[in-house]
Parts: sequence; structure tokens; C-alpha cells
Amino acid sequence: MSDVVVSIRVSPEGNLDILSQEEVNKLLDTSQGGLYHLFRTCSLAVLNCGADTDDVRQLLRDFSNFEIKVLQEERGLRLELSNAPAVAFVDGKMIKGIKEHLFSVLRDIIYVNNEITKNPGFDFETSEGATDAVFHILRNAHALRSRTPPNIVVCWGGHAIERPEYEYTKEVGYELGLRGMDICTGCGPGAMKGPMKGATIGHSKQRIRTGRYIGLTEPGIIGAEAPNPIVNELVILPDIEKRLEAFVRIAHGIIVFPGGAGTMEEILYLLGILLHPDNKSLPYPIVFTGSESNRNYFERVDKFIGQTLGSEAQNRYEIIIDDPVEVANTLLAGLRRVRKFRKARGDAYFFSWMLKMHHEFQQPFSPTHENVAKLNISRDQPKYKLAADLRRAFSCIVAGNVKEAGIRAVEEHGNYRLTGNPKIMAAMDELLQSFVDEKRMKLPGQTYTPCYELVNSQAKT
Repeated sequence: MSDVVVSIRVSPEGNLDILSQEEVNKLLDTSQGGLYHLFRTCSLAVLNCGADTDDVRQLLRDFSNFEIKVLQEERGLRLELSNAPAVAFVDGKMIKGIKEHLFSVLRDIIYVNNEITKNPGFDFETSEGATDAVFHILRNAHALRSRTPPNIVVCWGGHAIERPEYEYTKEVGYELGLRGMDICTGCGPGAMKGPMKGATIGHSKQRIRTGRYIGLTEPGIIGAEAPNPIVNELVILPDIEKRLEAFVRIAHGIIVFPGGAGTMEEILYLLGILLHPDNKSLPYPIVFTGSESNRNYFERVDKFIGQTLGSEAQNRYEIIIDDPVEVANTLLAGLRRVRKFRKARGDAYFFSWMLKMHHEFQQPFSPTHENVAKLNISRDQPKYKLAADLRRAFSCIVAGNVKEAGIRAVEEHGNYRLTGNPKIMAAMDELLQSFVDEKRMKLPGQTYTPCYELVNSQAKT
């Protein structure tokens, strides 16, 4: 096959040099309790960087013969790859950035399995225990830097965006880079790649050689949103909730570009946390931005937030249209407020310990049909709890769109059925239909088949 490299061995470059025999055995274990399937899927996604697909099952079918083995040799660890995507190689040698990502996969899978999941020291039944686990995963990946002023801007937005929208994200990233800000995204294509690409030029003009382009992902989505080539720090969190918490803990400010259900999930997660009474005074700069052609998009998103979470949530963000310079200056001013606030209260610059995280936002949500049916999408609860269940509703749509387990569940049991307050359901229907009409649920050119049904319930007030 011309699109694969038949066989090659690669050595790590500083990420992970040695493994125990027990760790090797777990990575090669193909049983249900073993790590091989997880390791193989994440590794294949990394090696397929740049491919135009967001279908993890198609990726697995296209490279069904791909294999990866861990070899213990006298000089240390090596990986043996068979039938790997040729796009990861140049003249028979693996691209250096992709090699770094490959060993980041190995590092995080081993660390989470050995030191987090099976460690009785982490009490995942408490909010503090979950946060501590996120901290340790980020620290092990060297993603936390002390003695550095707040300068990390998390950028959210869709992977399925058109070229003009992508160019706008680059312009914003460029202005951020000129002002010395580093970029963190979900590490995939589209609005996750554009800000990083723009920032590289801004950093280069300012002769900043230590620019950080942090990519945070998780096993369920990495196949659909493979790390883009600019990411120079890749971290794989064990689930979507820990990934989202990692975003909001290391961010000093957040920019939201146009996107689909996944972007809406992130917005609801963030607003739900900030709506908690304990976070009322916490400075957290948030900007929604896009080009002039996206004005209606953000009007619809703002309208939906107002209809569901109210004006208090709307007051937590600014909407800036078609002005990258204003976006960058707004974030810069916001980062100064964050620095002053954290310095006065002794909170770390590199990880926001003061941010109150309700446990509902940390519990892993499995998007089964049974769990989706139990969601409380009603107004008879605090706004931050409604945001938590709305976030889960959008999470199930993301799962049905791009995650292997979610796609399989929809095939076996039919569409997810989301039931709730009629007015909220009507608002969701309007928003989601606009995402479908604008082709924000799949890459351009691909046909979208809805994986959900919205059902009004008079019982849910």
C-alpha cells in the first residue's frame, strides 16, 4: 500500500525512556482490561495527523492492519510500527513533532493507568480528589510552569469550519502572539489549529522562541480530532470531564470561535462553573469572536444562553466581531486583572486552585441512552446545575457524531432522546438546526445524519 509505511522502529526523545516489564505487558494486553486497544487507537490518531477526516471508525477501518509494539532493548525503550500512515514520515523517517506526540501518548496512558486510576490516594468521589488528579496529570506532562506570569489563552471552536473562518482564527492568534500570549486548544484542526498557526508568526516577529502551543485531548475524541502539527505540548486526559477541567484550570482567559455541539458543550461547562456563587468575583476574561459573517452565529448562541441560563451568564463574556486587535487587547487587559487577583490572594499563576468546581462537572458522563434519558433539563434547579445537564446533553450529541462508542450506541439503539422543558427544548432545536444548516456538525463536504431527537416534556418545568 502506498499510503502506509510497512515497518519501522522509533526511539523516544526525552518523553519516556524506560518502562517496567509489567507496564510493557499491559500495553501489549489485548484483553478487555488491557491497554493495547487504547494505546493503538490514540497512536494511530497521532500518526494520522493532517488527514481530512473526523470519523474515528473510518480511520480504524482504513488502517485495520496497523500494529504497534513496545520493545525493551538493552539501550532502552523502542516502538515497532507496522502499516503506519505514511503521512507521519519523510524519506522513511518519522517527523519529529509526530514522534514527540507518539511518546506523549505512551507517557500519559501509562501514567494515568498506574498512578491515577488505580491510586487509592485519589478520591474521585470528592471534588478535591478529581482536581488533584488533573493537577498531577498536567504536572507529569510538564504542562505547569512556575514563575511565569499569566499568559495562556485557551481557544475553543469547531474543527468543521470553512476557510474564511479559519483565516480569522489565524489573525486572532497572530495578534495574541505579538503580545506574548501562548495558546492552548483542543489540539485538532480548524479553530484549534488556526490560533496556533497565527501565534507562531507573532512569536517569531517578537523573537519569542519559547512559544507554547498546548493541546489537550482525551481518548474518546483524539481519533476524530488528531493533534495538529503545531502542537508542541500534547496532554491526553483520561476523559472529557478532566480535559475540560484542565482547560479552565490552566487558562488565564478563553476565546470562543464559531463551532458546533462540541463548542457549545465547552461554553456551557465554563459558564456553569462561573455561575457557581463561590466564583462570582473571580476574574475570568472570556471573548466570543468571529468575522462579520459570524455575527448571526453569536447572536443565536447569546440568545440561547439568555433563554436557558439568563443574563447573569451572558454578563460573563464579551462578543467582539471582526476585530482581532480588540480581541487581543481585551484578553491582555483581562490577564492583568487575573494576575493582580491571584497575586493578592496567593493563588498559583499556573493552576487556578481558587476556582470552585462543583462535583457534577467532574463526574464522567457515559452517553448511554439510559443516562441521556435521566438528564434534568428543567428550570427547577440552580442555574449552574442546569448548565451541567445541558453540557451533558451536548456531550451526547458529540459522542453520537464522532466517538466510536457513541456512534455504535446510536446504531444499536437508535437516536438519543433528549427530554426537557418545552421552552428549553425549542431553544435547543433552533440552535442545533442552525449548526446543521451551517454544516458545523461534520467536516465540509460530508453528509450529516442527526444522532438525536428532542422531546418536549410538560412534566419538566
